[in-house]
Amino acid sequence: MQKIVTADEMREIDRLTTERYGISQLLLMENAAHAASRVIVEKLGGSVEGKSILILCGKGNNGGDGAALGRILWQQGADAEVCLFGLVEDTKDDARTNFEILKKITEDEGFELSQSDLAFEEITGLEEWLDYDSLNFHSDDPDVLVDALFGTGLTRPLDGVFEQVAAFIDAFADPDGDSETLVVSIDIPSGLCSDTADCIGMNPRANVTVTFTAPKLANVLPPAANCNGELVVANIGSPCNLVEEAASKTFLIDSEDVAGWLAQTGFTDDSYKNRRGHALMIAGAANYSGAAVLCGNAAMRSGVGLVTIATPKSSQSSIVARVAPEVMVRGVAETDGGAVSADAFDEIAEFLQNVDVVAIGSGLSSSDESTRKLVKRVVEERVTPVVIDADGLNSLAPFSLSGSDELPLILTPHSGEFRKLVGTKSEEDLKDRVGCARSFAQEHHVILVLKGERVIIAEPGGRVFINPTGNSGTGKAGNGDTLTGIIAGFVAQALQSRASVIDAVTSAVYIAGLAADIAEKKFGKRVMTASDTAESLADCFRLFNA
Repeated sequence: MQKIVTADEMREIDRLTTERYGISQLLLMENAAHAASRVIVEKLGGSVEGKSILILCGKGNNGGDGAALGRILWQQGADAEVCLFGLVEDTKDDARTNFEILKKITEDEGFELSQSDLAFEEITGLEEWLDYDSLNFHSDDPDVLVDALFGTGLTRPLDGVFEQVAAFIDAFADPDGDSETLVVSIDIPSGLCSDTADCIGMNPRANVTVTFTAPKLANVLPPAANCNGELVVANIGSPCNLVEEAASKTFLIDSEDVAGWLAQTGFTDDSYKNRRGHALMIAGAANYSGAAVLCGNAAMRSGVGLVTIATPKSSQSSIVARVAPEVMVRGVAETDGGAVSADAFDEIAEFLQNVDVVAIGSGLSSSDESTRKLVKRVVEERVTPVVIDADGLNSLAPFSLSGSDELPLILTPHSGEFRKLVGTKSEEDLKDRVGCARSFAQEHHVILVLKGERVIIAEPGGRVFINPTGNSGTGKAGNGDTLTGIIAGFVAQALQSRASVIDAVTSAVYIAGLAADIAEKKFGKRVMTASDTAESLADCFRLFNA
């Protein structure tokens, strides 16, 4: 997991890097510039020789990174032009050192151009910027445009010349434009507040953002994260233990976490169905049998040993006809409306002793009181972890139950279902998705999987995990059922392998999102379906050799 830090925590990490370990801030700045240069070189195919690079710098440390970057790229053969918005004499500390180096190089009487050019400009206001813009950017666009105006310390909207410059940068990153310029932001796109997911004013979009030491919230959580483009987290020399010591309890899931979990729950020579886990899906109702099929099929694809669907007797034949033949289907008592009734609990009570996890809610229907009673009874009398989705959640809203470490409850609401669970109709009340998810999970001692543009997972101990995979093509019917099936399958495998349940949930969410990303590449967002995501699980596991 990569810890997500605040601006204050990042400043403290930088301070302790120097105080404890003697690694100067100037060296960290140099390392940051080299890290950014490596990304640029890679994006340009391995060389910057002969490429035109424009670097726009503020007066702070972010600008100092940009100044060092310009010098490094020039030394590698690029034609680099660095613009400081201000005067060198107005800059401070290590940023000033880098600006002074540039100024001395370009003003030195012995400075001669060879294979590449280096230019340095000081721009003190909007009028000077407009003149500079009109003289330089109406013929050839730069190959690379670097945004080094503001870093993680910004807390208010850009104004004046900086607002104009941000709009200038953004025009090059516009996916609907005809520019081939690579836009790179240093640490964070200028104009974003690093500690919030909200866009607080004008800020440019980037094709690539190179952030340092640890990601910040605005790097990873939309809508702010949508401005980052590809995110690269670069280690610039701060010891890892300083990041680990930071107070933050918010994390970004990464592929190494998932690889570790898949290895821990991997197949062995003596693996067989009872050692791979058994997942029971209580799902489906009249007119909603497809949800049960999607949930059951996804669970079966997850690597679990056995999957059983418990569904109304009148829906059984319909589900059997469409579900994978490996999935078992049991018909249980139903209401007059064709939903699972409370009486079904007695029918499956003994069977529950033979399963590792229960998932309830996909296509269940919550309109019948008998079905709502069933959901509450499954939760209150559980003998396994329970994954609750869709109408299972609606049956329990507003939520007043409590989970436990031994028999965890895993709730998977989208924003509308979460508002019902919390007992509010206001979207504004839940604007801070990370904070609200954390509070809810701690209060009710549950694992909360809050779906949305970026899925957030919160656990009772206060940790929150942000998932980086997935795309808007999943915003269609059935994808929630597929995710529920994958989570249930992973939890069953975790229990059989004595692995962590929270790691199973975070890995399941990551894999489900990755499968959706693969489906998007194959079919496109418009065409891809929940079934395509489930079918793409095979490609996911192949990537991990699992």
